[in-house]
Amino acid sequence: MTTGHEPRTLSVEDRWGRDAGGHPPDGLFATAYRSWFRVEWEGLEHVPDEGGALLVSNHAGMMPVDGGIIQHGIQLEKRRAVYMLAHHGFFRIPFMGRTLNRIGSVVAHPDNAHRLLAEDDRLVLVFPEGAKGPVKPASERYRLQRFGRGGFIETAMRADVPVVPIVLMGTEDSTPTMSTLTIGDQTMPITWNSLVLGPLLGAVAHLPVKIRARVLPPIHFDGSSGSRSLLMDRAEHVRSEMQTALDDLYRKRRSVWEG
Repeated sequence: MTTGHEPRTLSVEDRWGRDAGGHPPDGLFATAYRSWFRVEWEGLEHVPDEGGALLVSNHAGMMPVDGGIIQHGIQLEKRRAVYMLAHHGFFRIPFMGRTLNRIGSVVAHPDNAHRLLAEDDRLVLVFPEGAKGPVKPASERYRLQRFGRGGFIETAMRADVPVVPIVLMGTEDSTPTMSTLTIGDQTMPITWNSLVLGPLLGAVAHLPVKIRARVLPPIHFDGSSGSRSLLMDRAEHVRSEMQTALDDLYRKRRSVWEG
């Protein structure tokens, strides 16, 4: 006898609280990825098929979509989950922490990164520019900001995994910065979207720009520790490689809309 109801499928979560279904999600973001941003990849062969790796990328835009694009694209094309390290402040927002965990975000802490990379053999995504990327002025468009003090290099060395740089072209044009506003010690970008659509809708409504993603060859760093100056030198090397790739993508694109 049938009850007229479909069997309920129980969600399986891994130890980080992520939905462990193993398939790229479908929905609004997947549609935007495919039809709004029309994301195209090159160099995906540089993403390891197995084992841990620290993915590093440029970070920009009001309500940045870069993390979601990288997570969704690599899961779709490589069938590998990407875990993104996120600022602990996001997890203090009511009901936000569980949602972030379900989609693969983890509190940014060296111990969490090490367990993901060395124990779980996962792909972990970080943005070395930190908060400086999304709030940089329009004059710094597609110019990578300083990569801090080399903490991500130390993380990769400690876990004995490669650093895999990824650069995105188009993300800064989806919410183009017109100016910045500083209140106290906080700086916020004033985008074209927020000026035309208002602060709330403008924060989430992205322009339908073409986004191109390029994965660079893995970089292996020997040793489990190093001086701060060595770590900063190695971080600058990664930043330089990424800036060269960004400049190349910028030079080759036909327009914001065509890529």
